Amino acid sequence: MDLKQQIHAFLDKIFGPPISFLDMGIEKLQNVNLVTAQGLDVGKYLSVFGDMPAAWQLVISSILISSVLLGSLLIFRSIVRLYYSLKEGIKWW
Repeated sequence: MDLKQQIHAFLDKIFGPPISFLDMGIEKLQNVNLVTAQGLDVGKYLSVFGDMPAAWQLVISSILISSVLLGSLLIFRSIVRLYYSLKEGIKWW
């Protein structure tokens, strides 16, 4: 084996496991696409509250929707803060 093949084999040993892990992740994400195409049946998960009166069901669904909305706003705020901090860091670099 010449030096080039030895270096190539050494790099394959180092980067082989992360690349195979990333390939497995890509494969799993492509399979998830098929599951989400069917849609999410929220009624299955909220069937516990089905025995409550309609007014209470509306209260619970409103609480869930507002918590999802607030969570997404918090994530958006964190991303914007990260963007501005990176922008300031690059500006003074």
